[in-house]
Amino acid sequence: MEIIVCIKQVPGTFEVKIDPETKRIVREGVESIINPYDNYAIEEAVRLKERFGGSVTAITMGPPQAEKALRDAIAMGVDDAVLLSDIKFAGSDTLATSYILSCGIRKIGKFDIIICGRETLDGSTSQVGAELANHLSIPYITYVSKIEDISSGSMECTRLMEDHYEDLKIELPVLITVTKEINLPRIPSLKGMIKARKAQINLWKSEEIEGDERYYGQDGSPTRVVDVWTEQMQKEGRKLTGEPEILAEELRKELKNLGAL
Repeated sequence: MEIIVCIKQVPGTFEVKIDPETKRIVREGVESIINPYDNYAIEEAVRLKERFGGSVTAITMGPPQAEKALRDAIAMGVDDAVLLSDIKFAGSDTLATSYILSCGIRKIGKFDIIICGRETLDGSTSQVGAELANHLSIPYITYVSKIEDISSGSMECTRLMEDHYEDLKIELPVLITVTKEINLPRIPSLKGMIKARKAQINLWKSEEIEGDERYYGQDGSPTRVVDVWTEQMQKEGRKLTGEPEILAEELRKELKNLGAL
């Protein structure tokens, strides 16, 4: 069974800065990590390989430093890794990102399952997985919390909804997004870390994935960020002092004036 897991490198802090001109997150000089939800995707891909055989390929789109995320994935048990990196990809929204990833996956070739995390911390749109499946013309299931079995060209799984679970069966190939309920990501072994350090990462630029450049980067992105700001919470307050009986009466008056009584 051939499994592809899509991952992303995100800032490892909530103290991010925004470029005032491009309205993009400034990633230079900021510690980056594998998107937390993607760790569950990696773990599930490796577990499926251990249960049913086959191989796992991790793929990401990003700047050259995103190679570290791929090496971390290899340390967890991934067999091969692909980095899609080109200045032409800069500024891609979810639609452009999913298109570029689909071109990379087509270059990889045959696959049975594509696994994505449910969302990324720096975007939280949960759109890339569904858009990627659409580009590849394959079915998809979101919020998968358990994979029961894979046999005879189909997969049985459980999907986590807001107030219930759904048991589903679907033909392969398929794309799924997974929740954190699906597993507990492993800690990389020493053997895995040594393998990751020596691994050859496949670096593919725009011309190597043979896509339509009109759908790359900012020019190929229908989404436009008009402005970014931090919401300022302002609260008014009063400090009451005095004897308990007086304070109680003052508090009653204040609550009455506010309509709370």
